[in-house]
Amino acid sequence: MAKKLTSLVLALAASAALVAPALAQPAPQTKRGNETLKKYCTGDYLTYCGNLSPDDPAMDKCFQTNWTKLSENCRRAIDAYEKNPANKKG
Repeated sequence: MAKKLTSLVLALAASAALVAPALAQPAPQTKRGNETLKKYCTGDYLTYCGNLSPDDPAMDKCFQTNWTKLSENCRRAIDAYEKNPANKKG
């Protein structure tokens, strides 16, 4: 789970940047994550880890620390993402 949290968080941060009214530029592009993670975890990212940059290694720790507080849909999306062999780092 820990290794894939980075992927999730980067995807969330990219989508969260779209909703942040203070940002005039488009969200940074990332090769990590997927649309399901963005859909179900963006709120959790904003609530628990929104003060962190998507590229900050502390994002993994933030999601790990807050795992039990994450919404059920977000946790399920993370679990599904991690179980997909296509998402494994090689």
